[in-house]
Amino acid sequence: MTASRRTPGRRPGGPDTRGEILDAARESFADKGFAATSMRAVARQAGVDAALVHHYFDSKDELFIEAMAIPVDPRVIAARILDGPPEQMGRRIATAFLGVWETPDGQQRMRALFGSIASSDEVARMMREGIGQMIIQPVSRSLDVPDAALRVGLVGSQLVGAAIIRYVVRLEPVASVDLETLIDRLAPVLQQHLTG
Repeated sequence: MTASRRTPGRRPGGPDTRGEILDAARESFADKGFAATSMRAVARQAGVDAALVHHYFDSKDELFIEAMAIPVDPRVIAARILDGPPEQMGRRIATAFLGVWETPDGQQRMRALFGSIASSDEVARMMREGIGQMIIQPVSRSLDVPDAALRVGLVGSQLVGAAIIRYVVRLEPVASVDLETLIDRLAPVLQQHLTG
């Protein structure tokens, strides 16, 4: 009986290689932040070839979304927000953000994500950096005003507050009002932040 020979280099993918890559990615995003994490570094940390990471994940953005279990692709949300006239951006933002919360699965995942953000500075930092790059920066650039980041930040604070009141605290009548009415009320306020 001869011993099997192992070829040099990174190990091939196994049954839970994807999970190991996601674990390595979460660790890297936590330790180094979004900007300093690379697909190659995640591959090294997971002990696999970089091509295998690219096999499972098309980009660092996708790897971040999967690693953080974000219920919707922030790039898709950004595209929806930016697609249309600037004077309707507040409505598009409210519709996109609240729409994620309206499905039972989306609500469960968003509540878990918000809980993690509230209880961990590390998770909060990772989300701030990742979502900042994928949504906040593109939306801010589209406004073409000096205080764009402040304006988008105020929109975020308004939306997070509305989500907490409606889906977490469940304060009436905000908790039970129909979604369209809620969007009708929020959209002008968000628009004022953005372009007022």
